Amino acid sequence: MAAAGADEIYCMGGVQALAALAYGMDGLEPVDMVVGAGNRFVAEAKRQIFGDVGIDLLAGPTEILIIADETADPFILAADLLGQAEHDPNSRQALVSLSHRIAKETMEEVERQLIDLPTKDIASVSWRDNGEVIVVDSPEEAVKVSDEWAPEHLEVQTENWRYYLDNCTNYGSLFLGEETTVAYGDKTIGTNHVLPTMRATRYTGGLYVGKFVKTVTYQYANKEGSAKIADVCERACNYENMLAHGITCKIRKERYLAKRD
Repeated sequence: MAAAGADEIYCMGGVQALAALAYGMDGLEPVDMVVGAGNRFVAEAKRQIFGDVGIDLLAGPTEILIIADETADPFILAADLLGQAEHDPNSRQALVSLSHRIAKETMEEVERQLIDLPTKDIASVSWRDNGEVIVVDSPEEAVKVSDEWAPEHLEVQTENWRYYLDNCTNYGSLFLGEETTVAYGDKTIGTNHVLPTMRATRYTGGLYVGKFVKTVTYQYANKEGSAKIADVCERACNYENMLAHGITCKIRKERYLAKRD
């Protein structure tokens, strides 16, 4: 943060940090916007302070969906599923497999890896309560299931991953091929890690520079243009029974037409 040129840095976290940012505290003026991911408590805090400040999106708890075919390695599939399961008991994981064998072996591998996983107390609950394994018959069906699930993180471990790059549309960030795992996106590879969850990828992407750009508009009409616009706008206002709105158009139409005549 210092290298990036941050003006002020406060080392604090959790719901109380969001409250301090939104409403201020001794030495910290309230901010205009709060961004970032978190657990369900952080997400709820962001929901409650929205309006007093702007937010990027409601991100968290984390989730992953993996599309796999018969070429995928169940050992790696299981590791990637558990990599997200350890985040939070409410994390969501799904395997969409084009192979019954891969689906079965991956479920068995998850149970084997959980035995020695240091974070198994969290990951096992998350997998038990929120894990899904879905077997599909075709790449087209895999795309359909994935887009309906609309995951935060989408991994594709198939022979032809380009098909899914070209056809999947609802995801926060896409990780293509066995060589690319979600942890890379979380920590090192460069793409932003603050991503939409709970099917919000249907309508938004993740945090990016555009979230900090405020778009405003302005209008200007000359007298001749205003008279023409007013004629149409007055009818629209009156049709909606917004009669005072209509009057603001009518007086301009009459004034500017009279001056032109």
